[in-house]
Amino acid sequence: MGGSLMKISRYLVVRAILLFFTVVVAVYITVLIANMGGHMDQIRRDQIKFDIAQAVYADPANVGVPSAELRRMVDERAELQYRRMGLDRPFIARSFDYLFTALSLRLGRSEYLTSDAGSREVQRILAERLMPTLVLLGTAGLLVFFLAIFISLSLSRRYGSIADRTVIALAPTSAAPGWFYGIFLILLFAAVLRVMPWGGMVAAPPPREPLAYALSLLRHLTLPVTAIVLGAIFGGIYNWRTFFLIYSSEDYVELARAKGLGSRAIQNRYILRPTLPTIITQFMLSVITMWMGAIVLETVFNWPGLGRLYLNAVNLGDTPIIVGVVVIYGYLLAGTVLLLDFIYALVDPRIRVTGGNR
Repeated sequence: MGGSLMKISRYLVVRAILLFFTVVVAVYITVLIANMGGHMDQIRRDQIKFDIAQAVYADPANVGVPSAELRRMVDERAELQYRRMGLDRPFIARSFDYLFTALSLRLGRSEYLTSDAGSREVQRILAERLMPTLVLLGTAGLLVFFLAIFISLSLSRRYGSIADRTVIALAPTSAAPGWFYGIFLILLFAAVLRVMPWGGMVAAPPPREPLAYALSLLRHLTLPVTAIVLGAIFGGIYNWRTFFLIYSSEDYVELARAKGLGSRAIQNRYILRPTLPTIITQFMLSVITMWMGAIVLETVFNWPGLGRLYLNAVNLGDTPIIVGVVVIYGYLLAGTVLLLDFIYALVDPRIRVTGGNR
């Protein structure tokens, strides 16, 4: 037992190191792109010098001062500001400093965006927007997983039924992303029927009572969660139902039926259990897809999460926020993959943490 735990721990440590290295590479590429290879630094330098020049020339105390002296004052103050912000150093050297601070999320202050409380600290802004994203995607992911398993098992026992043929016909609808269905849901339930809110996370102003706040959150969750479910559920049901059908026709399942085992015992022990590794893998991959699709979905529903924050930061050129969101997404994606590896080794007895087969 102790040896197995040591192997699992060593395996997880190695996987975590490799995934962290992947995150480091992705974040550094983001730093280079977000700063346009250093071009953003030059833009900041020009903006700083412009602001200082306006302040110097607008100062009544400088009336009558020669132009050459005013330009010298502007240059001196600008150089001080450059050194204070580190803009006097080469971009390559600064990029590695920025990488280390980004990985620890010590990104200082944002350039344009603020939190709901008015703070410009990047950590506070990211922490404020992370929870709404986790609530939205976590709720939708759990619904997709359990609904798909329940319906797939039910359809595998009713092969060829009207419900089975309906799911097969609807499977191609999963090719469209969740935000695509979200647009139609908003038009129908918010614009036409007016029974659902247009967007947001809670009513404005937010209810103060916990129960009222929870009910408002649930009401605002309904449409975005439904959009995500519609974009993933039928494809998942079709795939998993196919796996269940394949395993239900195996010889050992027929032998279990001949021995008189109940249908539920056969379903749980001989059909569901062998398919769990594949099902979990597909589900985790769909979770990664949800992370990546959150940018457009949250924008469509005006959901105050990381995806919408990222889009706003890109539009404004807020580099600290852009890098911070990428770091958060990198950690979430790496954590999802690491969790998949761990669960896969647990549910599949054929897999050993050393990588070989039994």
